[in-house]
This record gives sequence, structure tokens and C-alpha cells, in this order.
Amino acid sequence: MSVAIITGSAGLIGSEASRYFAEQGLDVVGVDNDMRRRFFGEEASTCWNRERLENELGDRYRHESIDIRNGDAIDALFRHYGADVKLVVHTATQPSHDWAAREPKTDFSVNAVGTLNLLEAVRHHAPSAVFIFTSTNKVYGDAPNRLPLVEHATRWEIEPDHRYAGGISEDLSIDQSMHSLFGASKVAADMLVQEYGRYFGMHTACFRGGCLTGPSHSGTQLHGFLAYLMKCAVTGQPYTVFGYRGKQVRDNIHSYDLIRAFDAFFRDPRSAAVYNMGGGRASNCSMLEAIGLCEQIVGREMQWTYAEQNRAGDHIWWISDLSRFQADYPHWRLEYDVPEILQEIYDANVERWMEAAVA
Repeated sequence: MSVAIITGSAGLIGSEASRYFAEQGLDVVGVDNDMRRRFFGEEASTCWNRERLENELGDRYRHESIDIRNGDAIDALFRHYGADVKLVVHTATQPSHDWAAREPKTDFSVNAVGTLNLLEAVRHHAPSAVFIFTSTNKVYGDAPNRLPLVEHATRWEIEPDHRYAGGISEDLSIDQSMHSLFGASKVAADMLVQEYGRYFGMHTACFRGGCLTGPSHSGTQLHGFLAYLMKCAVTGQPYTVFGYRGKQVRDNIHSYDLIRAFDAFFRDPRSAAVYNMGGGRASNCSMLEAIGLCEQIVGREMQWTYAEQNRAGDHIWWISDLSRFQADYPHWRLEYDVPEILQEIYDANVERWMEAAVA
């Protein structure tokens, strides 16, 4: 028996990973206690996605409502499966800048201590397993805001002759910048994942994601950029753009493209690997551009307003340089761009969102 343990399994990336690796023949154990509901309220609950996952995968999926902060429970889970665990995909997180500032201890305990609990359990019970961590570009703090940026009609762009013109690479320093408390807790987890790879020789990777997105995202105001934006476009809920004239740029990677990258690493793992991972130059947009695309798909104008104050530590411009990962895994390529992602989010959720809005 080959087992994949996937944390945050009812969330966007976790559910995509559960489906994908179940289809690859692994028995999937999902770990998710719906903390997203506690973080962001009822609308952000992932229960609907967990139920869909269980119905689709049947016996190939077993769900465990374990809090990753509970080290004893995590250890017992890994002790039960032992060397049968071949893969760990760790996506469980507290993902919001703003929420982290409300409860710093909770944020750190989920993001950093939860990751440590998982790494220790793998080290003791399944040391040959591949450990994949969904890190974040927020480990670089607001250092990207010091890059030479040029304002255009709908977006900020980097100067075309800059060495990061093709995207920001992993050599950007994580020091001497403001990360937000969320970014700091993810830095701690990121360093732990690297160190367990180097110090103990484990197969570990940090994928420092930009905007991870797709149709299974339970988007909410504090997290889930494209999904929440499209939800507001569909339901008529007001949306607020914070700072930078709405021209801040994000690269967006579809959950399926990300999981295919995870699979490439799983099949040919390394130790202490670090990859910036997002939509790169092929799949990115500004806030204004994303609003325009949503309006085209829905067929009417959105109700949105502008607030001058940007979020602390927020990036003005982020596009990932994917060349390090593509050098290691040259057969991997993106399949989705932003317009395709938004259309799929709309198609998959419009009926559910409208029903909830009427209820």
C-alpha cells in the first residue's frame, strides 16, 4: 500500500492534490478540521468541498479531522501508516495577512508549529517519504516593492531591462523587509522544511506560491483573490481594492498546474529544494485587469470601490520566475492562463453562489 497524507485536504490545493494522487493509485488520507471557517466565517467553510471529495473518491479517500497543532495526534497518524506513507503534501495554513495580526499566536502555531509537527512525524515514521510544502512569496516580505517599477494604464510593470523582467527568482533576499506576521510564520515553516531536508537528508521542497487559484477555492474577502472577485461579480457583493491605484500585479497559477508540479517533484525528488511557483509571465493580471475580465464573463459591471491605503506588506508587483523549476523538470508547462482560470471558476460555482445569495 502506498499512502499520500494531504493536509488541508478540503481546501483548494489539498482537494486538487487528493483527486490527482488518488487517480495515480495512491491511497489518500486527508487531514482537515475546517479551520478556514474559524478564520473567515461560514462562507469560507470547506465542508462542501470535503463532501464532494468523499463522494467522488469513495474508498480511495479517508478523512481525518485532526488539528495539525496537535503533535500527539499527528504522530499517531503517521505511526499508524508508517513506511507506507510515500508522499506528504502540506497545504494546511492560516493564509491571511490581516487575520494573522488579530491572533499572532494562533497564526504562528498553525503555520510554523503545525509544520514542525508534520516534519517530526515524517522523520520518525516515514523518513523516505517526499514532503512538499506550499510556502508563499510572502517569505520575501515587501522587498519586491523596492524594485524599479513603471506605472502603465492598467498595471505596474518592472523596468524591461531589469534582471527580474522575466519574473522574480529565488535569489531575492528574505531579510530586511516587512513580511506581515503571516509572512513571518511562513518563513519559519519554510526554513524548517529546508533544514529537515539538509540536516536529516529528507526529500523536501518549498513551493513559494504567488496566487494559487481554481474552481474549488472557498474565496473570502481576506483570502482567495480571483475566486472572491468572481463571487462578488456574480452575486453583486461590493468589492474593495486596497491601494496602488488598483494596478498591483499578481501572477496566478491554477491548482491543477501546481499539482502537476508537485507530481514532477514526487517522481524525482531532491532535498531542501526551493521553487518560486506561480503563473509567471504566462498567467498574471492587475486588479483592474481582473475586474475587467470578471465583468466580461458575467456580462455586467461590478460594484467595487477604491481605498487609498494598501495592505501592510502587500506587493505592488509580483511575477514568479519559473526557470529554476523548469530547469529541474523540463517537461512541466503551464496549461492555464488568467482568462481560462476565471471562466472555469465562474462555470463551476455560479449556480452554487446564486443559490446561496437567494437563500
